[in-house]
Amino acid sequence: MTVLVTGGAGYIGSHTVRLLRERDYPVVVLDNLESGNRAATGDVPLVVGDIGDEALLTRVFVEHNVNAVIHFAAYKAPGESMEQPERYFDNNVCSTNRLLRAMQRSNVKHFVFSSSCSVYGTPQQLPVSETNALHPESPYAESKLMVEQMLKWYDVCHQLRYVSLRYFNAAGAAPDGKIGEDWKVTLNLIPLVMKAALGKASVVKVFGTDYPTRDGTAVRDYIHVMDLADAHIRALEYLREHEQSQIFNLGTGQGSTVQEIVDSTRRISGVDLPVEYTGRRPGDPVAIYADNTKARELLGWQPQYSLEEIIQSAWQWHSTYPEGYGD
Repeated sequence: MTVLVTGGAGYIGSHTVRLLRERDYPVVVLDNLESGNRAATGDVPLVVGDIGDEALLTRVFVEHNVNAVIHFAAYKAPGESMEQPERYFDNNVCSTNRLLRAMQRSNVKHFVFSSSCSVYGTPQQLPVSETNALHPESPYAESKLMVEQMLKWYDVCHQLRYVSLRYFNAAGAAPDGKIGEDWKVTLNLIPLVMKAALGKASVVKVFGTDYPTRDGTAVRDYIHVMDLADAHIRALEYLREHEQSQIFNLGTGQGSTVQEIVDSTRRISGVDLPVEYTGRRPGDPVAIYADNTKARELLGWQPQYSLEEIIQSAWQWHSTYPEGYGD
């Protein structure tokens, strides 16, 4: 089985590519390098191009004998999507449809989709299970749900089997510290905290200190990027064995507060990083964390990394390569 990884030069994609290689899967990466980095792919074959280029996709499928696709290539900033919804629908939805159409024409039948817990919006009950109501609150989240809806019909009409992985807050870096998240292209909390700890930002902002949580700051479910990579490979193996489409949540099932992230980073780095406490942001839920029972039972998947290990690996990466792949 040769696996095409779209967006494989990006954060989660590159860690998944690395783990695929460690488990002896033949891999090829397709990435336009808009936010990904060539150095993150190592010695894996890299095709620089766009997922909306059907002629290119068909050529890649044939030349590399592709049997399955793991699809990461997407824009992923909810705030930006509120300002540029057309950009998100064009890339995340329309280009993904072209990818699926090229797969169908080339008889590539297995697809693992990088979805998001943002499809749930502000949850009405916790922990969040796959049966929770879906209520996207940004064009980004809506684009993820639209692709899931398209996949349902590709399954019915073309027997394209898929696994959609709705993951929570990806964080951390490879255990050896060689690849990680580039803070120049992310708005995620942990890289921003690291940036402040290393003096590359004047302050890290904490939005909201009056939430009904144990310390007043918002609660999120942080999942190590290598645990996510493992789940993507298990999803591929599930498709090969069962030929049945599924949707899974990927999270630890444990919520951590923003203040706990700050405190853990201070302890691990030894730096009293500067923090600015400010008001809540509109639309931010008080808490969201996963019910991962289904992934545990059907994929045999279980998170291996604790919050402490997430912060340690992120600190190792960012402190060693403070300019990211620019180093």
